[in-house]
This record gives sequence, C-alpha cells and structure tokens, in this order.
Amino acid sequence: MTSRRRRTRTSLTSVIVVLALAVGAYALHTTGVLAPDAEAAPAATAPAATDAPTITTEPDAPEPSRASSPTPGGTATSAASARTQLAALPVKGKAPATGYDREGDFGTAWLDVDRNGCDTRNDVLARDLAAITRRGPCTVLTGTLVSPYTGATVDFVRGNRTSTLVQIDHVVALENAWRTGAQQLTQAEREALANDPENLFAVDGHSNAQKRSGDAATWLPADKSFRCTYVEHQVAVKAKYRLWVAPAEHDAMARILGGC
Repeated sequence: MTSRRRRTRTSLTSVIVVLALAVGAYALHTTGVLAPDAEAAPAATAPAATDAPTITTEPDAPEPSRASSPTPGGTATSAASARTQLAALPVKGKAPATGYDREGDFGTAWLDVDRNGCDTRNDVLARDLAAITRRGPCTVLTGTLVSPYTGATVDFVRGNRTSTLVQIDHVVALENAWRTGAQQLTQAEREALANDPENLFAVDGHSNAQKRSGDAATWLPADKSFRCTYVEHQVAVKAKYRLWVAPAEHDAMARILGGC
C-alpha cells in the first residue's frame, strides 16, 4: 500500500514537471520572453572599441588673395568713387627725392600702428595668404598666396631661402609718396601711411622688384583684371594722405579707371 502511494506521488511530480516545462516553452514561443525561472543565454559581447584613426585633410585649394577680391575694389561703384577722388587730386610735377630715407621718414619696417600686438607685415600675411600656420598669435610661418599682381600661386615658408618670393608691396610706393606730398606730413602720418592696410598687398617678389618706386604711368600689374582695384587703392591712399599726382600718373590712372 505504501509502495503504491509512493509511485502515485512520483507520477504526480513527473506530470507537474512536464507541465511546467511545457508552459515555459509555450511562453517563450508566443512572447519571445523566457519564463522567470528559465536561464537566459549570455548576451554576445561586442568587440572592444578601438581608437578612431586620425584623419588629416588636405588644405583647401588657395583662394585668390583677399587683397585682390572685389571688395573694397573692383566694382563699378568704387571705380566711380575713385574717378571722383582723382578729379579732386592736385596735379603737378614730382618733388626731388633728395633726402628720402625710408626708415627715417616712414619708420622702421614693420611697426604695430594699430596696437593689436602684431607687426604690420604679419597682419598683411595673415590677411592675404590662405592655409596659414602661425607661431603664437602673430608670426605667420607658412601659407599660400595667389599674387594679385600676376595670379600665380606662391608658397611661403618663413626662414626658407625662398621666403622672399612673397613680399609686401606699398601700393603707393613710399618714395613716390615722399615726392608727391609726404614731405609735408608729420612723422606719425608718414608712419601711418607706410603701415596702412589699404596701401599694402602681399604679392610675388618678382612683381615687387619690377615695380620699385613706380607709379601708374611706369608700372601696372601684369594681371589686367586687377588693375582697376590697384589704381582705386592708389587714388584712395593719395586722397587720404593729401598727396598729389604727377601729370603722366594722373593720365594713366584716368585711363585705367575709365575702363572699369
């Protein structure tokens, strides 16, 4: 009798176990969720993240020099303004160059007349060159210039023997300024003229060497598309600093501006 009861209890236990497994399997099949007592399989381990590679992009192609952009020169409005200014400039012969002294008359190159902490040369390089690198906040170490005078691309590397391929040109040459009225300016005014951004372009060294102290009658940029901007700047500088123009200079300026 006792043996029969034990067999009965064993059978009932087996049935209960079978029923529990069946219910768990059914729940997994219908809901996708394991029953609470079921053991979840370990989740797959994602591969460890690795450091992302450093991506170096090439510098953008150099843009034309900001000095050669249509603003502030090269538009019909600025050409009209330049023609008006030119008409108001005195016309007379050049004074002798006797006594001209670049540093004595116009200050050491280059000064920091705008008090921004950087000398004028580095200011102009930073303005006119593309893809520049610097040492500290001021010193331009490398960059690429599209010379406004020729359209040629020139690489600048400070300290390199070819660094003179990029030079800063005074649009109104300082000797020309001296001979057309700057002798009558104060020292502070002459230093301002020599460091005025409107009177300065970063250019290819060959053009700067060709120009020397020439005015519009003796030298113009090889790139004819820039001549309007170039002469507009000359006229604006001469008007700003109360300088005059020589007769041949006046005629050359008028001819260029007439075609702008």
